[in-house]
Amino acid sequence: MKLRIVLALLALLCGTPAGAEEYYDRYDLAPREHGFDIGLQPIGYPVAMIGALMRRDRIMLQQLDKLAQPFNAFAFRRGPDIVRFLGKGRLEGGLLGDMPTIAAAVQGEIDIVGIAKLTTSSVVSREQGLIERLAGKRIGYVEGSSAHHALLQGLNSVGLSERQVTLVAMGVDDMPDALDKGTIDAFAAWEPAPSIALARSPNNRIIFRSQSTDFFVLSRDFTKAHPEAAREVIAGFVRALEWMRYSRRNAEQAARWAMADGEALTGKAAQVTVIQAVAIARREILDIPSAPAVPVAAGKDPVLASEFRFLRRLGKIPENAPWQNVESALAYTGLREVLSNRTHYRVTSFDYRD
Repeated sequence: MKLRIVLALLALLCGTPAGAEEYYDRYDLAPREHGFDIGLQPIGYPVAMIGALMRRDRIMLQQLDKLAQPFNAFAFRRGPDIVRFLGKGRLEGGLLGDMPTIAAAVQGEIDIVGIAKLTTSSVVSREQGLIERLAGKRIGYVEGSSAHHALLQGLNSVGLSERQVTLVAMGVDDMPDALDKGTIDAFAAWEPAPSIALARSPNNRIIFRSQSTDFFVLSRDFTKAHPEAAREVIAGFVRALEWMRYSRRNAEQAARWAMADGEALTGKAAQVTVIQAVAIARREILDIPSAPAVPVAAGKDPVLASEFRFLRRLGKIPENAPWQNVESALAYTGLREVLSNRTHYRVTSFDYRD
């Protein structure tokens, strides 16, 4: 069994947006006929913990080898970078925030398996005040991310646009330090960056918060060409959640592995404790009984519909982007098939090794 894990050391690339754009050029992501390549994000919780377990899941790895689809994991700093490679035989899966998921879905290239976290993204400021005070300020952000979506919502809520602030592209793990140094006046991010910033200074405040959802997605080319392999990968996703739910010790081990993966990616030690990471994971996925099933939308709007309309109105996705493509991605039944055959897919059998 061959497992090729790519976790690049990127300490030299963290300083500028240009560097952040180049790190994945080192990855071997050329199209290939056989294999399952996944994009993971090891610097945000709980998705880092899910990814850490999936790549150490001996049951899933063995099943994929039997199906001639060897597993390979690639570490990414942000979801939009994963979207670049989804489909066309380069990446077959990924863990993505809501805005990158919509961007990939409108292209008709993915199937949405289930949720990887149900959370909030926050805008954190160095000063108390209302979000309208951000006009003319420098705001750290990750372009095309779920937190970018939250920032757009916050600005829009008070009649501001991106043109009325100075956007500073940076890695989410760099944002608390940049806020401390005064390089930026605020940032938009997912956990744990907001909690880290709040713990560092009583002057730091959350001035806007918006619900966001991360999803586990698969390339439609892969689900169509290799449906059984796709179900084995989904079983690995479900198994990761089941193992963490089984005991606190398991969740803590997942957090330690995730922290090691994150350090390998960024060259920096984790800025949260194991206990804090587990608390985030419990709140955002493990204690949600229905997860990882995509929640049924309340009211008339299906899941992601309001986000889709908002992003299209702001020009973040093409004006002619078809909602039907997102709807089709949400209609994928792979998770339901695995959950209805739990014994066959061994979702409560565990074998994790580093």
